[in-house]
Amino acid sequence: MDDRSTSEPVRPAATGVPISLTLPSDRRLHAGEKRKPLRSYQRLSEAPAPPRRPDWLKARIPSGRAYLETKAILRTLDLHTVCESANCPNIGDCFSRHTATFLILGNVCTRSCPFCDIRSGKPLPVDPEEPMRVAQAARKLGLRYVVVTSVNRDELPDGGAFQFADVIRAIRSEIPTARVEVLIPDFLGNREALECVLTARPDVLNHNMETVKRLYPRVRPAGRYPRSLTLLRRVTELAPGIPAKSGIMLGVGETVEEVEELLRDLREHGCSMVTLGQYLPPSGSHLPLERYAPPEEFAHYREYGLGLGFRQVASGPLVRSSYHADEQAGELLHSPL
Repeated sequence: MDDRSTSEPVRPAATGVPISLTLPSDRRLHAGEKRKPLRSYQRLSEAPAPPRRPDWLKARIPSGRAYLETKAILRTLDLHTVCESANCPNIGDCFSRHTATFLILGNVCTRSCPFCDIRSGKPLPVDPEEPMRVAQAARKLGLRYVVVTSVNRDELPDGGAFQFADVIRAIRSEIPTARVEVLIPDFLGNREALECVLTARPDVLNHNMETVKRLYPRVRPAGRYPRSLTLLRRVTELAPGIPAKSGIMLGVGETVEEVEELLRDLREHGCSMVTLGQYLPPSGSHLPLERYAPPEEFAHYREYGLGLGFRQVASGPLVRSSYHADEQAGELLHSPL
């Protein structure tokens, strides 16, 4: 469904106020954004047909009243979600449960990772009212566990860390009992930026490794494997009470031995939560899919990770960092969700 299409107002259960899906003046339409250019992997028309998607990768089709209510709230407050911007396969399930992962600092990224569907280009200036709107949306959606992530903003001195901190504080002010998980970029290794986020005391701090060490130049060219591991180690050093979490996608050319090595590296750097999911190319011009990892392989990584001492391992084809994040964190945080 096109976000700009006209539709009848819907009535979110949390507010009882009719909200139109149409937003007359949407800043995103005037952001000077550009779509990701076609990469060197081959155009869709020239690429070989990808492997047929197996039955275990069936996702819920976006539909229903609750789905439309979620979209209405987000559009009215002019907010982005990674669910939409990154073309997540779980959007139908999440939006139908009045759940979303907020994408702050705009939806234009200063990096251009070949696996990601978020646009790259020159971002808009940081919006100082965004934290308040995120908090309002979380309240309207009835969220008790809020997940916030961002695009990379390498042009900012602290990579946008201050905005993460402001969003956390705004959510706590609007919903005092809410728990907040943040999925942060690497901030180019800036220790002070990480300290800024941790000072706001998120309940969980997530930073995704994405792939194994050997594949970083191809899969995450602007990232650095040691830099990301160092960030996770610093979380446990600077804020021992905040669980460090990370995630990896399968199907981009990794081996079982390399995934096991990555899991060991994460544990050695203090990471206590990890997610593993199947990579699904957003288009034929993105990083090609090498294979579909079978459910038995995901089960193996879960058992292997638990054996290493991870307190929580979510491993499955449709698992994503923020998918059912409240259930993942519920096993670690002391009081019940």
